[in-house]
Amino acid sequence: MTGLPDVQFLTVAEVADVMRVSKMTVYRLVHSGELPAVRFGRSFRVPASAVDEVVTRPAADVG
Repeated sequence: MTGLPDVQFLTVAEVADVMRVSKMTVYRLVHSGELPAVRFGRSFRVPASAVDEVVTRPAADVG
């Protein structure tokens, strides 16, 4: 297929490693809509660009 952008997808485990959180946290982010994902069968794949956005997003000021 031509015209499709080159998109790299990561597994939930790979996202958890990159973000240094548990897989359950990644699932929570996916289910809340904070982290976009595509479902393939019974598993999720997250676009690498979405992970980059979440990781580089400025944290909210607390306190």
